[in-house]
Amino acid sequence: MGRLAKTLFFIVISIYALSSCSVKKYLPEDKTLYTGAELKLESTQEKDLENLETKLKTAISRNTNTKILGMRPGLYFNYKAKRENPGFINKFLNKQFGEDPYYFESINVEAAEDILKNRLRNSGYFGSSVTSIIQKDTSNRSTSVLYSIDLSKPYRLESYQLEKTVADTLQIYDEIQSSLQYSDLKENKRFNLDLLKSERERIDQFLKRRGYYNFNSDFLIFEADTNAYDTRNFDLYVRLKTQVPEKSLVPYIIDEVYIHPNRTVTDREQEKDTMSFKGLNFIQAKAFFKPKHLYPYVQIYPGETYNPKASQFTSRRLSSISTFKFVNIDYEEKDSVTDAKGKRHLKADIFLSPLKKRSLRLELQGVTKSNNFAGPNLSVVYSNRNIFRGGELFRLSLSGGYEQQFFGKTDDQGLSSIQLGLNASLLFPRLIFPIDLDASFEYAIPKTKVSLGLDYLNRTQLYTLNSVSSSFGYLWEGNSYVTHQLKPINLEYVKLGNTSDEFDQILENNPFLRRSFEQQFIAGLTYDFTYNEIKDQTTGEGIFFGFHYDMAGNGLNLLGTKNEEGQNEFLGLQYAHYIKADLDVTYHLRLDEKRQKLVGRIFAGMGKPLGTTESLPFVKQYFSGGPYSVRAFRIRSLGPGTFSPEDGSNSFFDQSGDIKLEANLEYRFPIMEYLNGAVFADAGNVWLMNENQATPGGKFTSNFINEIGAGVGVGLRVDIQGFVIRFDLAAPIKEPSTSWDFDATSPVLNFAIGYPF
Repeated sequence: MGRLAKTLFFIVISIYALSSCSVKKYLPEDKTLYTGAELKLESTQEKDLENLETKLKTAISRNTNTKILGMRPGLYFNYKAKRENPGFINKFLNKQFGEDPYYFESINVEAAEDILKNRLRNSGYFGSSVTSIIQKDTSNRSTSVLYSIDLSKPYRLESYQLEKTVADTLQIYDEIQSSLQYSDLKENKRFNLDLLKSERERIDQFLKRRGYYNFNSDFLIFEADTNAYDTRNFDLYVRLKTQVPEKSLVPYIIDEVYIHPNRTVTDREQEKDTMSFKGLNFIQAKAFFKPKHLYPYVQIYPGETYNPKASQFTSRRLSSISTFKFVNIDYEEKDSVTDAKGKRHLKADIFLSPLKKRSLRLELQGVTKSNNFAGPNLSVVYSNRNIFRGGELFRLSLSGGYEQQFFGKTDDQGLSSIQLGLNASLLFPRLIFPIDLDASFEYAIPKTKVSLGLDYLNRTQLYTLNSVSSSFGYLWEGNSYVTHQLKPINLEYVKLGNTSDEFDQILENNPFLRRSFEQQFIAGLTYDFTYNEIKDQTTGEGIFFGFHYDMAGNGLNLLGTKNEEGQNEFLGLQYAHYIKADLDVTYHLRLDEKRQKLVGRIFAGMGKPLGTTESLPFVKQYFSGGPYSVRAFRIRSLGPGTFSPEDGSNSFFDQSGDIKLEANLEYRFPIMEYLNGAVFADAGNVWLMNENQATPGGKFTSNFINEIGAGVGVGLRVDIQGFVIRFDLAAPIKEPSTSWDFDATSPVLNFAIGYPF
């Protein structure tokens, strides 16, 4: 459990522990508690000592017992549990919060002084003295140590150069000399052993990138000379050690590259054909993977100098193809002597272990929503990971779901919906474009994705909705944090049918809503940018930034016409014309080394109808409330603005908007091994760009900050190896149309899969 959670728990149980919480009576007679060490740096010459002090404190840091409100409950529970017949409560408290005692008598003060002197020498402060004062508190039976350091003047760098004799004519000396211009060892730098170690590794990597396959950083040695200076300055020399193996002093050239696209146990026993393509040799028993499609992913070429960076790029690129499970690159030395040009030679083997080509996945889910709809969902997904022998991933999914409202308003109970979907996608691990641009992407080759979907939705007592969607676009990674997705072609056709009298009346009363459903055709472009430092939702730390842009109707304006009502039409279909953009920023701050963290999120989005379009298509509008939004309000029940539907009315369609603002703050902490807790606060709402008489108070104004809805709550999360089942119970503290008022009488229970953000 995190330190903050422990603190709260200790306060709650203080009544239990106060009567006998003093641990002095449990201490052995010859022991005192160790309460830590302090450092006192005495220097009149050095100014910036913060980093040095941190390094010294870390070196002598020892465990101490937690002290809260003058008590040490963790140590108290430990002592109580070690008595005869400790009882269940004491055993439980010790298991959860107990701490072993840390005694001063186990601290070696002289060894700590030696460690401090060593760290001072490593940092350039040669000749510094360290003295210690042991401070005992007899009343609390505790001991601390004060280390006083008389800091000497540090040694500073005057010059840095390669030490080389006249006989040293090997090319490697020129390479080392060339590398020194990129060194962090600059004039007046303080002597620092860690910096020297980093410099040695830097030179090693510099040489390896220039072909020195067998070089090792241990072959380098530094020598410092202070004889030329009366002050504390020194000249630094780097040189090669004696008796370095000859093979480590020469660069390597790659002569041959062999690629094994289907490396399996059975494949090794088969006779294989070798096919050469642009200098690369592809070895496979049959044409498992077409060489022309695999070639762009390889960055290792015959005739080029060995470079570990090329191996890393090749491995990462090949791993991005969904066909392969493992990628291994092996190098084999072809000769044991150096040729006349002063080089040696390598053979490269790239072994690719494929995943199973075909798979069939069946998923059955039970879904419950905060708007009291619940029911089963079933999906079947077929995958083919190499359908055209070029690493293409084909997926075909068939899904179906049924939901019914079991609770809530009496008039709404019995409402149900049936959803069916058939979706197909084809992902090409290459850029399909009239011009070959693969060489422009160093980190990863873009992928091309084509998709087609058919969906059917039947909301009983309301309407049926049929939709067809199709897209063509590109996905690529800028680096390990950045991803892009561009869909220059994004089409969607929506047809509303079989409307009930009740739904027809809803459309009649809300012209904006009617317009949003009349826009049957959406043709446009979408772009998504993602920067994500959070690799693990449970323990990861960092920032997530997402940007989404959606534009539709601009191209159709050149081809479309207007109907009698003045609305845009294309091939007899009304189409949408709008722009839409939103930002999603999340920050995870880890509070300890376990699972305690603070998470903050801000979301802002806006869509603007253009031309004769009066409102966004219904499927493109924003909504607020629900398990991934403001959790104190049921899904799609917040806003727009201060609008509040009449009791008993079906407000599902009215409570959406063109603008959305949300903010969330959540504190997460562990309770047990697979169980986490959370305390959170959410705020947000949606608004309309234009006035809508059917939703009074829904238009965005300068008073928007007073129209925010907010809530607080607590949550439980069952987290088993990344699969998270989440329960969040929240209550509103502010309605959009009222002032701040905590309403605990109407809490909302949210059930969801995964973390909210």
